[in-house]
Amino acid sequence: MMTLTFQAPDGSTSLADAQPGETLLRVGQRAGQPMEGTCGGQMACATCHVLIPPEYLAHLPAPSAEEEDMLDLVPDATRSSRLACQIVVTEQLADMAVRLP
Repeated sequence: MMTLTFQAPDGSTSLADAQPGETLLRVGQRAGQPMEGTCGGQMACATCHVLIPPEYLAHLPAPSAEEEDMLDLVPDATRSSRLACQIVVTEQLADMAVRLP
């Protein structure tokens, strides 16, 4: 078990327990974060858009072409934008602080 931090747009933070192997979307939803995941993690929407700290991006696989296409639809997407449904939690992400746009 590890702990991740979610930072809301207003700067407030909350902690969430995460298990390696589960998606960041599932962790956030279980912790009550406003991450819709309307498509159920099928990468057909961008309602689980999150911002990953740059120092953790190197620990993630590159986004697929499909994920990049979905992120192109997000008006406030940045270089650190990812879809939480596509991020599988690993030990390398322990203590990560995820920002919600």
